[in-house]
Amino acid sequence: MNIVIRIYRGRGVKQLFDIGEQHAAELQARMRSIPDLVSYTLSRDSEGGFSVTVCETKRSLNQSIKTARAFLTQHAPKMTVGAMHILEGKVITHVK
Repeated sequence: MNIVIRIYRGRGVKQLFDIGEQHAAELQARMRSIPDLVSYTLSRDSEGGFSVTVCETKRSLNQSIKTARAFLTQHAPKMTVGAMHILEGKVITHVK
């Protein structure tokens, strides 16, 4: 399994997560359409927020990035977000 964690900080982050919250059902449906998706989480924290995506294959992980980008392009085409830190790797263990 593969994982990507995106950590969002700075300007535009509150708006980004507001959009995710307002359109949560649509975002969930889009992410569920990705083959081999294991889990997707979008979460706020005290400094902004983060997303965690786990997929069985790297190909599906790449599709999740495209899907999230398309969602944001549709709902906030002119929005810019401050710093984003990306962590990507292989899952060692995963518990459901």
